Amino acid sequence: MSADIHHAIFPTAIGPCGVAWSAHGLVALALPERDEAATEKRLIAKSKSRGRAAPPAAVAQAIEQIQKYCAGKRIEFSAVPLDLSAIDPFRRRLYEAMRGLRFGETTTYGELAKQTGGIDWEATRDVGVAMGQNPLPIVVPCHRVLAAGGKLGGFSAYGGATTKQKLLALEGVRLSPAGRDHAPRLPGL
Repeated sequence: MSADIHHAIFPTAIGPCGVAWSAHGLVALALPERDEAATEKRLIAKSKSRGRAAPPAAVAQAIEQIQKYCAGKRIEFSAVPLDLSAIDPFRRRLYEAMRGLRFGETTTYGELAKQTGGIDWEATRDVGVAMGQNPLPIVVPCHRVLAAGGKLGGFSAYGGATTKQKLLALEGVRLSPAGRDHAPRLPGL
């Protein structure tokens, strides 16, 4: 990552989140960890940020959208500028495809692999690996990608699959072991 990356930590309804950015857009997002210090530590490790800074207007707007999303509002992040220049072409294609998933819409690892040109189980596995490396959860909505049969699958953020399930619940998607179920009983996490 380049030396011009900075970050900000901010409160949300689900706990402290953070974003890191370059002059071209967001490079990383950290979901809440056990506390703000742990969230910031993960964010710095993901982004190689030089330190905290006041976010420029586009980043401040993205932060506001993330805060609204975490409070249960219907937010689309497709217009948030991203800097994926440090990411390999396969993952860039995959992340752009994920950005096409709308609020409350899900797909599977296999379907996403097909959409990005993969045709076998190895392509599906590659999708799962790339999702585990997603530097921008929520904005690049990997939580909307499920395992075969509509099962939850994994999630690399703090809290793992439980966090994934809670993010889906924010969007009105509730999963049972067999797949989709009912709308969440509680808003938010």
